[in-house]
Amino acid sequence: MPTLRELLASRLRDALIACDLDSARADVSQAADARFGDYQANAAMVLAKEKKANPRQLATGILSKLDVTGLTTTPEIAGAGFINFRLENSFLSGALSGLASDPRLGVHAAENPKKILVDFSSPNVAKPMHVGHIRSTILGDCLVRVARFLGHDVTADNHIGDWGTQFGKVIYGWKHFLNLADLKKDAIAELVRLYREVTRLEETDESIKRTAREELVKLQAGDAENLAIWKQTVELSWREFEKLYDLLDIRFDERLGESAYDAALAPLCAELEMSGIASASEGALCIFFPDTPSLEGKPAIIRKSDGGFLYATTDLATIEYRIKHWNPDAIWYVVGVPQALHFQQIFAAAKMMGIECELKHIAFGSILGEDRKIMKTRSGENVGLAEVLHEAIERARRIISARADQLPPDEAESIARLIGLGAVKYAELSQNRLTDYVFSWDKLLAFEGNTAPYLQNAYVRIRSIFRRAEEPANPAAPIFLNEPAERALGLKLLQYAETVPLVLEEFRPNILANYLYELANTYHSFYEACPVIKADAANRASRLLLSDITARTLAHGLSLLGIGCPERM
Repeated sequence: MPTLRELLASRLRDALIACDLDSARADVSQAADARFGDYQANAAMVLAKEKKANPRQLATGILSKLDVTGLTTTPEIAGAGFINFRLENSFLSGALSGLASDPRLGVHAAENPKKILVDFSSPNVAKPMHVGHIRSTILGDCLVRVARFLGHDVTADNHIGDWGTQFGKVIYGWKHFLNLADLKKDAIAELVRLYREVTRLEETDESIKRTAREELVKLQAGDAENLAIWKQTVELSWREFEKLYDLLDIRFDERLGESAYDAALAPLCAELEMSGIASASEGALCIFFPDTPSLEGKPAIIRKSDGGFLYATTDLATIEYRIKHWNPDAIWYVVGVPQALHFQQIFAAAKMMGIECELKHIAFGSILGEDRKIMKTRSGENVGLAEVLHEAIERARRIISARADQLPPDEAESIARLIGLGAVKYAELSQNRLTDYVFSWDKLLAFEGNTAPYLQNAYVRIRSIFRRAEEPANPAAPIFLNEPAERALGLKLLQYAETVPLVLEEFRPNILANYLYELANTYHSFYEACPVIKADAANRASRLLLSDITARTLAHGLSLLGIGCPERM
């Protein structure tokens, strides 16, 4: 079934055509104030401005051709020319009955599904993932989940940083200072120790710096011993990363690192120079963008004067590979705001290369500590992602033990994970991705306010109603919307179908998060105003069904955010 918004827009479009007006103006939005209806349209005001006409008179003419029989009460004209719609209760009841047995809760698949590759997370080998990886990892996973639910063919790609100058130091340290026991115990911690130890020694011993550099050259030249060490560091690092991805329930379809494209870099540069896309400048090979005013004087360097390659070179080679291997319609890069210029250059260069795939940089801001500065440890290091996740679980465990009756240990641990990890994810996804936000333990784990524990608890409370009622919801039961709180809940439930697709329009999961928060609040008002278990038989069946649809919507919406719901807390 079309969404409420689509149904109203369709009727409005027919009226505009009948009035010989621009049907493209048939846009309908949810009303900001329920006192003025459920939806409103400003088509008359927009068209009146274009035609230099009176908007209220134009609105009156549109209403004379508008057929909303069986859908809304008589539309009203408000203010300067808004057209307000209030849906018929009988229509809402019928639409809600359709949700009762619909596993998609009214959300239909995209009309034109695409092949989309999402590039996100991208940790660096031989380094721990830190709090800065939260945004790319969790935001990227959410976009993958939503896009797949909407019917798109999605490839989740983790473009790991597994090639670079740091490996000269790591390999030197591996050969001279490796502690095998520590490597088995915590591989990344040992690799970081080796890197730091060699860096420290280089400050006073020029020969070590020179030897470490030689180890890098040998690696890049294909030396068998150094390649073997490098491969071990990559696999050991990935095993550690995978533990965190498993904890977060995140999966990837592809995990080629920068090294996979190394052999393609020199041929790519030669091809770009031969085609005239790239040209020499002060010994370096650069791509200039004369047709892009915002990039004037900002060339992309693809080969340094010493012959070395840069991220721009690797990213262009990666795009070429992805086009040949995956043939996507779009590639989305979930990477922080500081890389905006880099992606402007890469996308402009790709266009010059004849690549027609849609390329999007999905940027995001920073996570701040409660001092409103970038989160760091006391020693000045980035806060580790593993530490954040395990701290969240531990804090949730303490909260549960203080709130709940004695639970079996396995169930208590499962609930602690759902609450702790859900809280971290929701703290990220409920924010506008472009803004910085403060990471506050007390706020994100609170059972009140716009948090995951509040939404999870709302789900648990609804499920507890069915345990007390000792009967399931009956999908065939008629739904009554006689009380204002019933009607408000029914309307909000039907708006889930038009909310989910909005997430991908501007890549904003916070739209879905805010909807779920509003739904939980709307249900709370319904529960306070409308007895469920103690109602008469007909209203009891109706309200149980409304409760069931609400619980399913909360659980489904949270699952799209990558968050699970426990059955009790």
